Order: sequence, then C-alpha cells, then structure tokens
Amino acid sequence: MRVVGVELRLVAIPLVRPFRTSFGEERDKRALLVRVETADGAVGWGECVASPDPRYSEEFIDEACLALRHHLVPSLWRHDDLRAEDLGRVLGWVRGHRMAKAALEMAVLDAQLRQEGRSLGAYLGAERDRVPCGVSVGIPDSVDALVEQVGEYVERGYQRVKLKIEPGWDVEPAGAVRRAFPKVPLSVDANAAYRLADASMFEALDDLELVMIEQPLGHEDLLDHAALQRRIATPICLDESIRSADDVRTALALGSCRIVNIKAGRVGGLLEARRVHDVAREHEVPVWCGGMLETGIGRAANVALAALPGFTLPGDTSASDRYFEQDLTEPFVLESDGTMKVPTGPGLGVEPLADRLEAATQWVERVDPPSA
Repeated sequence: MRVVGVELRLVAIPLVRPFRTSFGEERDKRALLVRVETADGAVGWGECVASPDPRYSEEFIDEACLALRHHLVPSLWRHDDLRAEDLGRVLGWVRGHRMAKAALEMAVLDAQLRQEGRSLGAYLGAERDRVPCGVSVGIPDSVDALVEQVGEYVERGYQRVKLKIEPGWDVEPAGAVRRAFPKVPLSVDANAAYRLADASMFEALDDLELVMIEQPLGHEDLLDHAALQRRIATPICLDESIRSADDVRTALALGSCRIVNIKAGRVGGLLEARRVHDVAREHEVPVWCGGMLETGIGRAANVALAALPGFTLPGDTSASDRYFEQDLTEPFVLESDGTMKVPTGPGLGVEPLADRLEAATQWVERVDPPSA
C-alpha cells in the first residue's frame, strides 16, 4: 500500500457538560484528525488524543501537528509497499510523539483493513461482539451534583463508575457516592495529583471497597506507587505511567500496580496497545480501555481494542451521548445491558458524516509528497 496524501484536520465539538479533572476543565472536545489516501483509492481515518495543552501528557495538538507535518508523514513517502505493521520501524527514528504516531497508525490501519475487507476488531484479535461500558465522571460544583450525575449514569446502565478526584475533593465525595450506591462498582482517578505523603488519604479510601485507585501519584513515581500499594488494600491502576509494554513489565516487577489502563494513543498506537495487553495477560493482570473524550472515530478503535480477551473490566467506552449532542459519526449507543456493540464493518467500521465534519472543522491542511 502506498500513501499518496495525508490531511490534518482540527475539529471542535461542544461537550454536553463541562468535564473537570485535577488538570483543569474542558467545555469542548478539540481533536486532531488524520486522513490518509492510498494509491489504490483507499481512505483511512485516525484520531489523535492529544489535548490543546500539555497537561495530561507532554504532547499537545500543535506539537502533534508539527511532528506529523515535518517528520512522521514525510517518512511514509519513501515506501511503496507500506503496511501498518511497518510503522514502528518506519517512524522509529522519531523519538517519542506517541500520540501523533498513534493517530497516523490508526489511519493507515483503517485504510489497509478497508482494502482487505477486515474489521479492526478481527485484526486485533477481538473475542467479543460487545464490550461492557463504564463511565468517567468529572468534578462538579458540589457533592449533591456529583451524586445526581452518578445516579443518571447508573440508571442508564453503566457497569462501572469512575470519579475524578483531587486534593480536597476525594474521601468525602467518594464516600457520598458509595453510600448512595452501595453495590455499584466504583473507582477513583487522581490523574497523578497526589504524593506518597498523602498515603493516609488513600488508606481512608480502602473503607469504600473501590475497584481501583487510578494513577494516584506522579507518572514517573513507580517506586512510590509500589510503596503505596504495599500500604493499601485497594488495587492501584496505572495510566499515565504506562507508555509501552516495557513500562508494564517494569511496573509489575516493582509491584507498582495490580491493574493497567490501556490507552492506544498514550502508548503509541493500537499495535503497541495489543502488546501491553499481552504482557499484562501473561502476568494475569486485568486491563481495561481508557478514554480521552474521543469522537466516534477514536471511540470505534477503543471499542475494538476493548473486545480483546484480557480486557476484563468495563472501560471508559461510554456512549456518544455521554459527551456530545451530535458525534462526528453515527452515535455509539449503550445497550440496555450496559454494553456497546463492536463495529464489524471494514477498518474502523465508522466514518465521519460529511455535514457534521464540516460543521465541527476549525481548519484543514494537506501534506502531500514533494512531487505532488
């Protein structure tokens, strides 16, 4: 397969409600989309999970654009017979920039699988036709508002609820939710907002019988995570700390976590995400699919990934209406049993709807081969 053109497109979609974490607040979803065109006429779409600002990660949208425009996309022009499996080698000379690489890999995979008539789920090794869904709840204005929001999601059928926490907003709101919903699988996510000196707060969370505490400490603090895990009964789940399969091996060897959140964009792509899944499965460590408020393009990839056998916990694979009045694609819908169908069409199994894409577009830029 020969890539003959790439389009970069920034879109913005209002969120149905503000989403606040320890990093800050988002009122709309801004996403960089990547569209590849091949010499055979195939088209593939990818979504970059980088945010406008370098808060969750050192990567951000403007930086991803630069990396794609000047380094990653030009690396494709020298290859007339390119497959997604080759991208690790072809792009390997560029250090880091995992989110940009993941978006380009997704687009190439989508085009490749559309040519072959295969779905992404089948390609990755999915063993289910639907996946259990959880929901991530941001930090609202009050505890009462939090309990009300959680009640809405529980009524809709979500199988796991995750609460964002930060210093000063942790034990009390989580306790209020647990009292209101004593049987709902509940977890909290700190997004690296605490330090080991805060261990007593996490010990207090043990009483709430949480499924997990996600990324309590800094993303480089594997030793401190191991020390904290020895002090608390609740399993620690790592998110920002895991950027590769090698990171999983290190974290498990140190005892830094008992659960792993897999985000394909964070680890550099769907193929590396599958390798992370395989390592965790070898160690009998459960994994689940995290989310970054993706549009339907990125959500399709997440749902396909979450259908692999090692994903034994409900992920942040929420329905489109959890985030948007109108998604870029046909909406992903939560079924009555709290699951979501895995797309079965070729490639991602979805594509953006022209009118919605046009309405959401902020700018478009083409990157073509030098001879074009």
